[in-house]
Amino acid sequence: MDDESKRARIIEARMKLRERFKSHETPSMSDAAPMGTGAPNRHGMPRLPPEQIATTKWPVLDLGQKPVVTKERWKLTVDGACRRPVVLDWRGFSELEQTNDVSDFHCVTTWSRFDVPWRGVRLSDVIALVEPKDEARFVMCHAYDGYTTNLPLVEALKEDVLLVHTADGKLLPVEHGGPCRVITPQLYAWKGAKWVSRIELMIVDKLGFWEERGYSNTAYPWRNDRYS
Repeated sequence: MDDESKRARIIEARMKLRERFKSHETPSMSDAAPMGTGAPNRHGMPRLPPEQIATTKWPVLDLGQKPVVTKERWKLTVDGACRRPVVLDWRGFSELEQTNDVSDFHCVTTWSRFDVPWRGVRLSDVIALVEPKDEARFVMCHAYDGYTTNLPLVEALKEDVLLVHTADGKLLPVEHGGPCRVITPQLYAWKGAKWVSRIELMIVDKLGFWEERGYSNTAYPWRNDRYS
């Protein structure tokens, strides 16, 4: 399949997904009484969620290991409840539409980093590529260090949820999940896996690493939704 045909198929699949989920409102987009302070962000939420502290630093948090995965070795499996599972190498990933975006990063450990410039691929494009089955409702993100985290499909399809390879104008360093990680600006950051290796489409929800250990399954910053 040539690049134009692939692009056309992704666009068609994304439009179908948009139609399917367009009536689903989520708290980070439509909460009538969001918590926090500051002027509204681009989604209408207070810029700083409750009990967060703004910082210009980018602390490093992980499970105690930092897998070194070169671009030559990196692969992303996208499978599960879908019609066209794929395994993307770095070249295949790089051939997908690249997106620049600026968004905020909210860590459950109470710090927020504003206006981070990112470059990467929309998770919705990768999901559209594999054509989720009609019954698919959730996503599990798997990482090279064994980490997992789950998302409702309606959250995973948001335009600012990206598979990023660049931050602050530089390639993503290993300590922050390079060569590729997921970011979820409308949820706490643990919902975005570093060193991402697999995106699994699921019909039934399943808890990820921290969710099994008492972290919130929904993770909405503007509801102070940290723990279950």
